Amino acid sequence: MPAAGPSVPLIEALYSDHHGWLLAWLRRRLGDACDAADLAHDTFVRLMVSSRTAPLGDEPRAFLTHVAKGLVADHWRRREVERAYLEAIAHLPEPQAPSPEARMLIIESLLRIEAMLASLPARTRQVFLLAQFDELTLAQIAERVGMPVITVRRHIHKALVACMSVA
Repeated sequence: MPAAGPSVPLIEALYSDHHGWLLAWLRRRLGDACDAADLAHDTFVRLMVSSRTAPLGDEPRAFLTHVAKGLVADHWRRREVERAYLEAIAHLPEPQAPSPEARMLIIESLLRIEAMLASLPARTRQVFLLAQFDELTLAQIAERVGMPVITVRRHIHKALVACMSVA
């Protein structure tokens, strides 16, 4: 059973006291009232479902800002992945272009892959990307990054296991 989040009266008080401020804060950062409204909503939803049960202290805005900053970073990362994908398929003739539903599924998959890659240690990510995108052999990667072939193999194995967890 999941841990209970903050109490309903606490959330109601936070919302009524700080929603307008948070919405304005997000509007300034995003430059879009609709996106700001969505992220303000998501901030309070995130708080409602969190396992944090301790009081938010004397600085609830600092906590709301902390949560909202994470959501803003996710928002921009998603926009960048979406932009890159749409750029990549822009040249396709219309009959070959994926449907809007397929695009959303593909973008969600790309976001999961991007998050998985970001979660890998830097060296593992570097070795994996050299193998996948530069199509280097284990020996070539080992020479390039200055590590034994067996270590390169371990890094690639670790990355492939992480890829399987996304599938």
